[in-house]
Amino acid sequence: MTATVNRNAGDLVIALSKGRILEDALPLMTRIGIEPLDDPAKSRKLVLDTSREDVKLLVIRATDVPTYVEYGAADLGVAGKDVLMEYEGHDYYEPLDLGIARCRLMVAGLPGQDFSRRRPRIATKYARTARDYFESLGMQAEIIKLYGSMELAPLVGLADRIVDLVDTGNTLKANGLVAMETICEISSRLIVNKAAMKTKHARVSEIIGALREVVEQPA
Repeated sequence: MTATVNRNAGDLVIALSKGRILEDALPLMTRIGIEPLDDPAKSRKLVLDTSREDVKLLVIRATDVPTYVEYGAADLGVAGKDVLMEYEGHDYYEPLDLGIARCRLMVAGLPGQDFSRRRPRIATKYARTARDYFESLGMQAEIIKLYGSMELAPLVGLADRIVDLVDTGNTLKANGLVAMETICEISSRLIVNKAAMKTKHARVSEIIGALREVVEQPA
């Protein structure tokens, strides 16, 4: 017998990215009266009940958030702009920059390393964004898709540069790399399923408005 989650058709479902975004987003949710009844760090539940009976939280991989929202499995979601830039779908709105989990998407590499190769090799998990960026500079880069330990690529000669998120820069420094160019500033955004914006307009708009008020309050 297949287990089902405790979700009614009228529930509002909000998808949150695991990790830093979750840590930064939960206090915002609490401030607008949406608080998980179980600790997401300890619970094995895939769908979390909240202090509002009509609101459920999904805690999922960052790269999956726009997919859940686009296909209506979640009505709203919180995802980093880096993830949204890589995502190819468009069936959602992006009404609000939450200003959390801030960092920069940057080009980095070994200081003094020759970058005159006609077709430089770029290691990154942000293949689409990196390709577009180097094309804007008139460069036809060879993109090498990696999913972790990005800093290793220039050290072993796999790539000339990397494109990755940079927060403090300590990881780059520890591996002898330097940040060279900023592609864009990154923060987390609230996204909304287009159908939910119509069918659940009042409640979705309430959450957007409440979050906007919290975000715009002076620190």
